[in-house]
Amino acid sequence: MVFAFAAGNGVPAELLTARFARQRAVATLAFFKDLGSNVGVPAGLLNEVAPPWAVLAVGAAMNLAGYLMVYLSLAGRVARPPVWLMCAYVCAGANSQAFAGTGALVTCVRNFPETRGAVLGLLKGYVGLSSAILAQVYLALYGGDDARSLVLLIAWLPAAVSVVFLGTVRVLPPRRPTEQGGGGGGGDVFLCLLYISIALAAYILVMIVVQRQASFSRASYAASAAGLLILLFLPLAVVVKQEYRIKKELEESLQAAPTTVTVVAVEKTAALQMSAPPPSTTGTDTPPQAQAAQQPPSSSSCSLCSLLRHTFSPPAHGEDYSIPQALASVDMLILLVAIACGAGGTLTAIDNMGQIGQSLGYPPKSVDAFVSLISVWNYAGRVAAGYASEALLSRYRFPRPLALTAVLAASCAGHLLIAAGAPRGTLYAASVLIGFCFGAQWPLLYAVISELFGLKRYPTLYNLGAVASPAARQHGGALPTTAAGGDDKTCVGVECFRRSFLIIAAATAAGALVSLVLVWRTREFYRSDIYARFRDTSVEEESEQRRSHGGGAGGSVNGGQRDD
Repeated sequence: MVFAFAAGNGVPAELLTARFARQRAVATLAFFKDLGSNVGVPAGLLNEVAPPWAVLAVGAAMNLAGYLMVYLSLAGRVARPPVWLMCAYVCAGANSQAFAGTGALVTCVRNFPETRGAVLGLLKGYVGLSSAILAQVYLALYGGDDARSLVLLIAWLPAAVSVVFLGTVRVLPPRRPTEQGGGGGGGDVFLCLLYISIALAAYILVMIVVQRQASFSRASYAASAAGLLILLFLPLAVVVKQEYRIKKELEESLQAAPTTVTVVAVEKTAALQMSAPPPSTTGTDTPPQAQAAQQPPSSSSCSLCSLLRHTFSPPAHGEDYSIPQALASVDMLILLVAIACGAGGTLTAIDNMGQIGQSLGYPPKSVDAFVSLISVWNYAGRVAAGYASEALLSRYRFPRPLALTAVLAASCAGHLLIAAGAPRGTLYAASVLIGFCFGAQWPLLYAVISELFGLKRYPTLYNLGAVASPAARQHGGALPTTAAGGDDKTCVGVECFRRSFLIIAAATAAGALVSLVLVWRTREFYRSDIYARFRDTSVEEESEQRRSHGGGAGGSVNGGQRDD
C-alpha cells in the first residue's frame, strides 16, 4: 500500500513541452493535471458502494490508459492530438491518483481511527516523495536519455503495483488500542514506519545532491535505485512482524481464558434478559397516534420538507454526517475556504518555482536543485503535521484546526519572501517553507474532516476536501517581459511576481483568519476525548471475538483461525 502511494504522483507538465512548446499550452496542461489530481469525488462515491480493491482497480486502469496515450502521442506512435484531447489524457491519468488515494488511505483511516493523524501523515508523506522515487527508478531503468520514457514508466508502474496489492487493501475488524499503536502518533509500529520513511527521504535528498554534483553511470543509477527500493519495501517486513505478534498474542489469550469469557457472556445475557421490557404480542397495542406517526409521508412535499430538515439539522461533532449534511455545514464551508486560500497559493508557488528562480537570476543548476528538493520538504510537512498533531491532540487536547491555522500563517511568510526577492538566498528559504506548508495542510485537513463529520461517508468527504485546492492561471504577457526568441517570453526581475505573491499572501492570511472561526466553533469538541467510542468498540469486538472462539467451558479453541 505504501509503495502504491509512492508510485503515482502524475506527469510533470514540463515533460509535455516536446509536443506543446508554447507556455500557454503547458499552463493549460498543468491546469488539467491539477484538476484531475484534486477532483476525486467520483472515486469517493465509488468507494461508498464498492470494496477498496475495486476502487484501486479502476484507478489502475485510468492510470494506464491516460498516461499510455500521452506517451504514444509524445513518441509519435499515434497522430498528434489537439491540445484539448491531450488535456483529457492528462486529466484521466492524474485522476487515477484520487482512486488510489481513496482506496488505500480511507481504508487505513478506518482501520486505525485512533492514530489517523499518523496514518494520514505517513501515507501523504510517501505521496510527497513519489515524484523523486519515480525519478530515481527512471534513471536506473532508462538512464535519463529520453524524457518520454518517464511518461511510459508512470503509465505502467503504478498500475502494476496497484494490481499486485489489490487483495491486501481491505477494512479489518476493530482491534485493541495497543494493537493499533495507541494514541499520540502511533506507538512502536508507527514510529518504526516513521523512521523508515525519514531514512528514505534522507536517502533521496543525498542522492539528488550527489547526482547534481557528479556524473553517474547507468550502473551507479541502478545501485542507488536498489538502495531506494530496499527502504521502500522495508515497511512490509515491519508489518509482517507485527501481524505475527498480534496473531500469537490472540492465540495465547484465547487458550488462557475460555472459561472466563463464557461466564462473562452468560452473566451479560442474563442481565440483558432481566432488564429488557416485555415484548408486545400484537400490533394493536400501539396507540392510533403512534401508528399514524409511524406511517411514511404520502406526499412528495412532505418528503422534501423531511429531507431539508435532515440536511439542515446535522448531528453533533464527531457523529456520522450524511453527505448533504456535511455540504450544508458551516464547518465544511470554513474548511474549504481556508484550504482554497492556503493550498491554492502554495500550489501556485510550487508550479511556478522554476520560472521564479529564472526571473530572479539564479543559475540553472541552483534552480534545478531547489525545485527538485521541494518534494522532500513536501514530505517533511506531511509527516510532521500528521505525527505532531496526533501527539499534541492525544496528550494536550491541542485542537487540530489550530494547527492548520499555524501552517497557513507560516505559508504567508514564504509568499512574502518570494515577493521580496532579496537577498540572494531568500528563494531557497521560501522553497523550503512553501513546500513544507503545502504538505502540512493535507493531513490536517483530512484528519479534521474525519473527526468532525465521522467515517461513514468519509470516502466522499475526503475527496470533497481536495476540491478546495484551486489551480491559478497565469495570463501570458501581463507582466513585464523581455523577448527570448520566437513567440515565447521570459520575465526578468523582482517585479515579475511581486504583485502576484503579495496578493497570494493576503489571501492566505485571510484563510488563516477564517480557520480561527473553526477553532472557536470546535473548541468544546476537541476538549473532550474524541477517540473514546473507538476504544469502546475495540473492547466489545474483542469480547465478541473471544466468545466466538472460546466455545464455552471445556470447549475447543481454534487459535484464532476461524474467519467469521
